[in-house]
Amino acid sequence: MKLKKQLTLSLLVAGAIVLHIVEVMLPAFLVIPGAKLGLANIITLFVLLYFGFKSAITVITLRIFLSSLLIGTFFSISFFLSLTGGLLSLLVMGFAYYFYSYKFSIIGISVLGAAFHNFGQVVMASIIINNWRLIFYLPYLLLLSLPTGIFVGLVVIKLSNYLEFDLSKK
Repeated sequence: MKLKKQLTLSLLVAGAIVLHIVEVMLPAFLVIPGAKLGLANIITLFVLLYFGFKSAITVITLRIFLSSLLIGTFFSISFFLSLTGGLLSLLVMGFAYYFYSYKFSIIGISVLGAAFHNFGQVVMASIIINNWRLIFYLPYLLLLSLPTGIFVGLVVIKLSNYLEFDLSKK
């Protein structure tokens, strides 16, 4: 059973890397520069709900490190933005899921994750370039967190229905 779980998580890491690279290659179609759909977050939320927090932190960390190596952004500003946003997002989603799942749906948890991903990135960017005026960029990103978080949450729900397992079990 342990080998099956490791193999499944490895495939999910690979899928998250592919989704991240595809998203990097997509043209910026949103009005806000740097805003993305968060396709790799589909895998992160899925792993959190189905395999737990420990597995999710492993998957997101591997995805960020390996995809940054593959696209040549390792230890660049975008690497640190991705790492900060991803880990903060996962911490908040995990907290909401494990302690407040009676208040938040999967879509609500996803929207929280999207919002805190943006928050973490803006704070890290402000630290890196030593300019706190970037905080004024945050309301626009938080507004975009709503549709992107809803999209990711809906995809995770559809994926869990397709794969026929119950996300209500912890």
